Amino acid sequence: MSAKRESQREGSRDSAPAITFAHSAEERTQREIGEWIVSATLGGTNEIGILAGIGQRLNAAGVPVVRISVATDLLDPTFDGRGVRWLRDEGGLEETFARDDEGTIVTVDFPRSPFGFLLRSGKPTLRRRLDATYERGEFSMLDRFQDQGITDYIAFSVRVGESMQIGGAGGMTGSWTTDAPGGFGDAQVEMLAGLMPLLTLSILLQTTHRDTRTLLTTYLGRHAADRVLAGNIVRGRAEPIRAVVWFSDLVGFTRISDNTSPEHVLALLNDYAQAQIEAIEAHAGHVLKFIGDGLLAIFPDDDSTKACARALDAAVKMRKQVAKLNVKRAAQDLPITDTHLALHLGELLYGNLGGPRRLDFTVLGSAVNEAARIEALCASLDQKVIVSWAFHEAAGDARNRLVSLGRYAMKGVARPQELFTLDPG
Repeated sequence: MSAKRESQREGSRDSAPAITFAHSAEERTQREIGEWIVSATLGGTNEIGILAGIGQRLNAAGVPVVRISVATDLLDPTFDGRGVRWLRDEGGLEETFARDDEGTIVTVDFPRSPFGFLLRSGKPTLRRRLDATYERGEFSMLDRFQDQGITDYIAFSVRVGESMQIGGAGGMTGSWTTDAPGGFGDAQVEMLAGLMPLLTLSILLQTTHRDTRTLLTTYLGRHAADRVLAGNIVRGRAEPIRAVVWFSDLVGFTRISDNTSPEHVLALLNDYAQAQIEAIEAHAGHVLKFIGDGLLAIFPDDDSTKACARALDAAVKMRKQVAKLNVKRAAQDLPITDTHLALHLGELLYGNLGGPRRLDFTVLGSAVNEAARIEALCASLDQKVIVSWAFHEAAGDARNRLVSLGRYAMKGVARPQELFTLDPG
């Protein structure tokens, strides 16, 4: 087939339909469903519920829709996008499109799908009648649909203005299928095109809400993010809490960074941070911030004994994780290191600190400073984990896992205190 003929064929199949109604029934159905989308979205109906409600209403109105599917980008460190779909005989489901450390989508089917085609081509619409005239092989998904009795497929790409985009997400793609003999009628196609703007607003509103929560959790931690999302955003607003403070850093990091390429330094920081974060979060701890190669976390609990036990379990798990990591990195001829960790229990202020328009949600108090002083003794005492007297006293049965290191004076701490470490036995 000549390029000109193929271009004409694509233009006739993929150009956006004009929204002009030949039948008032479709116009009335679009209006009623559009009003329902708005009210359901404002009422908190999730994306699957929205698609299910639309599909059910269309079928009740005599439009035999078999499948509705939408996909949007996500602003997420591990997922590039998210798809939601509803099937008339199966209900709704969702899936995420993962990406690797380089930011590349690892979901192999998406780039070769009709949605992938719309995103690459910039076309607003793609329609394929899955009847005897359909040429198989273009999209394996549509070949399967034809085998399942689908007679028509139409997809729309709705773009949003740059000022409405977050993280480069340019809008939404959505598709509709039917098993009606002859496929969708012209008025039905116009109706579906007319529903797309409202459906896009609904899905993008919920996607933006999801992205906001993901971003806050990623950069603040879940515990702090929940408080910010609950409205704690005023400078100077902080609550007193009693918690275990985790203060750690990497051994010999300056030496390593002076003798290692920047990309290997970054990879090292990520590897050892991951080993600590997984251990902390597995025991209900909350990572608050990274300070160079250091890490600050808390284990809050009204029951200090439980908080100490969880923190100690996390420390043991972290030691095992780091040991495994060192074996793996050494086998790859990569630089290895270790961690120094201090655990302390004390009173903290947990909330907002900073300027009126630039805040940090963190913990303040002498307990943080004391934890940093204790961690600084790890090198001179040749210990990987040191815990304070206050921690030891509150640890309950967990103190049986600790042995004394003796009494030590620390800069900025009024009196010498006895310090402890994990019992090697």
